[in-house]
Amino acid sequence: MQHESSSQNQRQQWMAVLAQADWADLKPLWLSYHERPDCELLRKPETGMVMVRGRMGGTGKPFNTGEATVTRCTVQTKTGVKGHAYVMGRNKEHALVAAEIDAGLQEPELHKVLLERVISPLQKIRAERLEKHRRKTAATKVDFFTLVRGEDD
Repeated sequence: MQHESSSQNQRQQWMAVLAQADWADLKPLWLSYHERPDCELLRKPETGMVMVRGRMGGTGKPFNTGEATVTRCTVQTKTGVKGHAYVMGRNKEHALVAAEIDAGLQEPELHKVLLERVISPLQKIRAERLEKHRRKTAATKVDFFTLVRGEDD
């Protein structure tokens, strides 16, 4: 049973947060959380490759840019809720934990507390890192300009 307030868009957002989180940030949050959903593995964490595609200017004809390593995992709670995860890299523990959290977020009794204790802190950490990066980039910005020297007649 999926939580009433968790739309597909909300689930996509929390799955993105889990996939993009640094393992060093996610692991302590998960270890400090004690009401973990009881899950069984449907698809054990496994690592594979995916083809990355791009477009010139974001709108051109698609082309293959290369391959990326991805680890995926699927779990199921005792109530039948399935949790999925795909994370970049080879960290099988990260994929397993992300799938368990995805399943837990779909359980009505765990939804709110997981959002508060895991997803919100990860979003805050990511936002702070992005802001720090933005400030660092802005500090090194160089403005170029062209000086008009006159007309060539």
